[in-house]
Amino acid sequence: MRKLSDELLIESYYKATELKLSHDFIELIESEIKRRSLAHMLRNS
Repeated sequence: MRKLSDELLIESYYKATELKLSHDFIELIESEIKRRSLAHMLRNS
């Protein structure tokens, strides 16, 4: 996860939720988003 750019990480999050991938995988992405303080980049949905 650390090698992904911020933009790719956010895109990955949206794609994972769209495809309804594993909840654990989505949580892993969310944790990295929080670690990088990027939560403000997520759309409110």
